[in-house]
Amino acid sequence: MDKLDRITQDPNVMGGRPCIRGMRITVGMIVGQIGAGRTSLELLEEYPYLDDQDIRQALLYAAWRAEEREVVFAT
Repeated sequence: MDKLDRITQDPNVMGGRPCIRGMRITVGMIVGQIGAGRTSLELLEEYPYLDDQDIRQALLYAAWRAEEREVVFAT
């Protein structure tokens, strides 16, 4: 897996949700916008402080999290 060095989590920023480079732009916002039909170019125009690698890593992070498996132990 590629290094996700642009994805940060800080309990003091957006409640600890995964964000882009410590900014108040969450991975979920980026993925939601792409899922709603927005293009990367549109996001880059609307958020000029983002770059293509930010969007790419947000999508990679979301894909990685979607593939995680949760193991539930019997109690």
